[in-house]
Amino acid sequence: MKKIEIKVVPNSDTEEIITAEPLVIRVKEPPTKGKANKAAIKLLSKYFNANVRIVSGAKSRRKIVEIMEIEEKK
Repeated sequence: MKKIEIKVVPNSDTEEIITAEPLVIRVKEPPTKGKANKAAIKLLSKYFNANVRIVSGAKSRRKIVEIMEIEEKK
């Protein structure tokens, strides 16, 4: 499990992750009712192939997210 800082840019024309410091996540959804957060989490989950959750900054563009490795089922 590791924590990283991200910056979410809502109302973007494209959905992408830009490797910078902090990681920049561009999403098409607006920042209302948590839509941009959900889209950012979905994008990060695919990018890292892991479970992701927001630890702090839910109402801010800058957030801290926690990345939890998906355990292989035996």
